[in-house]
Amino acid sequence: MGKPTDVSKAAYAAYMSRNIPALMDLLADDVEWAYLAKPEYGTPYGGKFRGKAEVGAFFSKLSEVSRIVEFEPKEFFEGPSHCAVLGRSKGQSLPDGDVHDTDWIQVAVINDAGKISRWFGTEDSAARWKK
Repeated sequence: MGKPTDVSKAAYAAYMSRNIPALMDLLADDVEWAYLAKPEYGTPYGGKFRGKAEVGAFFSKLSEVSRIVEFEPKEFFEGPSHCAVLGRSKGQSLPDGDVHDTDWIQVAVINDAGKISRWFGTEDSAARWKK
């Protein structure tokens, strides 16, 4: 198994290079994925997802409603089987083009096969609506 921080950094590198298939290869088949925000409160890609197909739908929805302008994982905190990451991102809401800047936290749990078996994250979702 790769160290949790190494697996997390590989996932971020794939995401930042827009290589979602490479990111998906780092996930366990039965991955549990949760973005702790709700569509009814303004974050269309929020919710809980299980398995690679549902996580793929999460990334599809994310790309439909937001264009990432900057994405910066800043601090990595490693445990025996997880990595918590603090970061920030700047995105452009689609289709209106409003730009938002937000801090976020994300946690990946790595299984014995070196795959992400659980992931959850959240952001200052209100930043999407600040003018």
